[in-house]
Amino acid sequence: MNLRLLLLCCPLLVASYSATAQVAEPPPQETTSGASPREVALDNLLSERDSEQRLQEVIAAARIVGISEQTILEARFLYHIDRREDDAVAAMLPDFIKQRDLFKIEDSSICGQKEDWLAINEYVQAMALLKQGDKAGFKSHITEAFWLSPHQAAAFAPHIERMRLAEAMQAVKIDFGMKLASLSGNDALSLKELSTHQKALVLHFWSPSSSESTASLPDYALTAKSLEEKGITMVSILTGDATKTQDAARKLLLPLGPKPPGYWLIDSTDHPLAKELRVQTLPLVVLVSNEGGILFNGEPGDDDFWTALMKIDPSIRRPEMTGPPD
Repeated sequence: MNLRLLLLCCPLLVASYSATAQVAEPPPQETTSGASPREVALDNLLSERDSEQRLQEVIAAARIVGISEQTILEARFLYHIDRREDDAVAAMLPDFIKQRDLFKIEDSSICGQKEDWLAINEYVQAMALLKQGDKAGFKSHITEAFWLSPHQAAAFAPHIERMRLAEAMQAVKIDFGMKLASLSGNDALSLKELSTHQKALVLHFWSPSSSESTASLPDYALTAKSLEEKGITMVSILTGDATKTQDAARKLLLPLGPKPPGYWLIDSTDHPLAKELRVQTLPLVVLVSNEGGILFNGEPGDDDFWTALMKIDPSIRRPEMTGPPD
């Protein structure tokens, strides 16, 4: 979930970027650009996404011109949502509890009605409980968020899907004995021979028919090289009907050199790993322990992927990516 999704789900948010909250004070003088200091401060507050340090700077500037704590809290929420910082969203719960009953519609920059504000409060509480592993509490609060603000349903759904996926993966155990055909046309390889003497295995599902997959190949190469140095094997698995896509897939690998990093295989048609691992979006990575258990299943750019890797080897660091932003 990100800011763009919230913009789609909450129509008022689009208009509110150029709106200012009304307070009982004399109108400020306008700047040479035609915008008042308050309008400039509010715009900077709502659009800041670069860093926590910069966010604190624009918050300080917003307070100087009298922007309310409610608006600042909403801006902080958007900052962490757009950066997909779920832990930071959960950590905001005490601030939302403190501000919950002080809501003023005239101070809001993202809510068209009080129910939207209450839904955000329920959502933050749900995220905090999810982080604590309280699934019943998460379900209760996320359901209430749906009830209060149905038009934001698409913003809430990914977390439910992620929780259900994690539960399903607990019952999955990868068969290392299975063999997969090589994209290069060489002999089929078993996952066991690829993972022997390695700390873990990363399965990378992709397809040339997925624009996101093809755009992320340079970043994949950086990740594969980085993890290989740490003793973690990365295996790319071509999904879908390989008879129609493998030629295109081979062409896409040419820029990665004569020996692209990692291993490049084709998913089984009899027992596809993509189905077993519930692959619905591409690209997708699955971190597999040496016992065949699933340690992570999700997008390559997810912070939780790198958190799971660092649990295996604390020295692992995420390489600086070169691809387009989300």
